[in-house]
Amino acid sequence: QVQLVESGGGLVQAGGSLRLSCAASGSIRSISTMGWYRQAPGKQRELVATITSAGSTDYADSAKGRFTISRDNAKNTVYLQMNSLKPEDTAIYYCRYTAWRDYWGQGTQVTVSS
Repeated sequence: QVQLVESGGGLVQAGGSLRLSCAASGSIRSISTMGWYRQAPGKQRELVATITSAGSTDYADSAKGRFTISRDNAKNTVYLQMNSLKPEDTAIYYCRYTAWRDYWGQGTQVTVSS
């Protein structure tokens, strides 16, 4: 089992920044992918960004140039630095850990006011 604890969400004005963190614990594997997904009201959950244990990253088009995903393997923690936030970034952000199976965090709310 893997437990994921997210933090860093909140309310911010458009143009502002937030940094999300997700700490993994439990049966951590040396090779894994961690990522951030989001779900806005009435919409499907969508990819924001992922990062492998080797440091390879992938971003949704909506995140490119504004968001940066990073990872501290020693701390089993993944971060999402979000800059130039827009109201359409408002969603619940979920952390995902993928190794031999998927694990999801409980989600953290990000609200961007106009």
